[in-house]
Amino acid sequence: MRNTIKLSAAAAVAAAAALALSACSAPSDSKDSGDEDSALIVAASPTPHGDILKFVKDNLAKKEDLKLQVKEFNDYNLPNTATENGEVGANFFQHQPFLDEFNKKNGTHIVPIVNVQIEPLGLYSNKVKKLSDLGSGDSIALPNDVSNEGRALKLLADNGLIELKPGVGSGATLKDIKDKKGLKLTELEAPQIPARLGDVDAAIINGNFAIGAKLKPATDALALEKAENNPYANFLAVKKGKEDDPRVKKLAKLLNSPEVKKFIEDKYEGAVIPAFGAPKG
Repeated sequence: MRNTIKLSAAAAVAAAAALALSACSAPSDSKDSGDEDSALIVAASPTPHGDILKFVKDNLAKKEDLKLQVKEFNDYNLPNTATENGEVGANFFQHQPFLDEFNKKNGTHIVPIVNVQIEPLGLYSNKVKKLSDLGSGDSIALPNDVSNEGRALKLLADNGLIELKPGVGSGATLKDIKDKKGLKLTELEAPQIPARLGDVDAAIINGNFAIGAKLKPATDALALEKAENNPYANFLAVKKGKEDDPRVKKLAKLLNSPEVKKFIEDKYEGAVIPAFGAPKG
């Protein structure tokens, strides 16, 4: 005897919505074939990385005979995992300190190919208008991943909101704070912070998530990371051994093209800054 399971219309709609959401944020069964004639699948954060890749796909890829597929992730871990297991052929979302920590922690073998841009980290608030309004008892949210937390703490220290122990570098953690000056620091996953901005007095937000939340780093940030000599350039990356993939070489060339430079400068007006060239890591 066969049992028949009946789903209500509401349940069916909910299931379809959940499936659509998971397709945008988690690995699928499709994989990058590695075939030179096939599309290069690139994992990326939606903004600005996905936007930049879509510009390349729509405007530049054809002249290099490059087939490009952009797979967006609202997560800082899945793109590297997908690159390691071959689901995608490359990724574009991260900087060197983050990659170094990820490879060390997860035993992955991701390597950078070419720098593309920098998104200055910023301190934002819905409750105060200037830095001097923040003081003892106020709460500040910051990213909880190792590299971005150290970067966030340095931004706070550079602006006099906290004091770090002498000699602390980009890997600073909450334990490396010498003086919190009465501030309450809360660690959150970076993608969650924009939505939680109203729950705290201020928050440090990564540039791509700030843009996605309709914040304008150049004008809305109480404090903004300086771009000059910034070690946090975001780059195109692949699994070690894939560096000579002709498709990857074509994409690297296009990502450092004058057309992409103009696109970044025109679209983001200083919130994202071109940073072309070979990675230093």
